[in-house]
Parts: sequence; structure tokens; C-alpha cells
Amino acid sequence: MMLPDLARGIDRYANTGGPMSRTRREVIHSTLLGNDERLVRCPRIVRLGIDFPAGDPVELVTQVLNDQGFGSPEDLIGEFDIPGQRLVARPHRLHSGVVDLVSGAARDVLWHALMLGLCTAQLYDPARPVLWTQAALLRRLELFDPTGFYA
Repeated sequence: MMLPDLARGIDRYANTGGPMSRTRREVIHSTLLGNDERLVRCPRIVRLGIDFPAGDPVELVTQVLNDQGFGSPEDLIGEFDIPGQRLVARPHRLHSGVVDLVSGAARDVLWHALMLGLCTAQLYDPARPVLWTQAALLRRLELFDPTGFYA
């Protein structure tokens, strides 16, 4: 039986134990993320993302940082209210929850940049250093609280 790897577009094969005439294709799509009503809960906390005009995202956000009187991205940690625990991250393609660098409020842009700088592609960790790279600032992420899953 062929199982699609939806994240990478790679097909995976598994032995069904029967002849090829009894095989079938099934697309499996299910997630616990975003669920906050059942016994196992992983509610969405926030969506993150910044819409950038043409140019280097790191330079553009650093300019906003300097215009607001901050010396480094680390200085933002004490300035903004951020979640204090690790969160699970996954990419999203929606426009909701995304702030525009040009028309958005500078503090909103810096909050999103701070949060994205504390994220990898799969995890938000407030204990890690704030890393502003092109890859980090161009991500659009949804963050989920996994404590209902492990409780």
C-alpha cells in the first residue's frame, strides 16, 4: 500500500499482507493541533508572519528595531509579553494573523519578529536566543500549546 508523505510530496510504501488486487489508496488527513474541545487538547495560541516589501527582511526589521530605539533583538524580550513555555509550531499559508511591515504598527512588527526569532520550523522556545535570519523572518507559523496532549 502506498502512503503519501504530505509534508514532502514523497510516496511511502507499506506491506498490506495481501495480494496487489486487494490494495487501495487512502489519503489520511487528521491533526490534534488546533483542537481545544476534546479530551486531548492542543489549542492554537497565535499565528505569526510578516509581509515584507522587496529587500532583505533582516535589514528591514533591524531598521524598524533601530527606529524604535532598541539596540538588539534580545532587548525586545523584556519589552513584550511573550509565552513563557515551549509551543509546537507548524507552517500556515493564511493571511490572517500576519502583519504588514509597511502599514503595520512598528510594535506589532517587532513582536512578530521577536516571536519568529524564537522559533524553529517546528518549535517556539522562549529560552533560545533571538535569531533573525531570512528563513526565520519569512516563515508563517501557527503556534499550539501541547500541554493538553501530555496532561
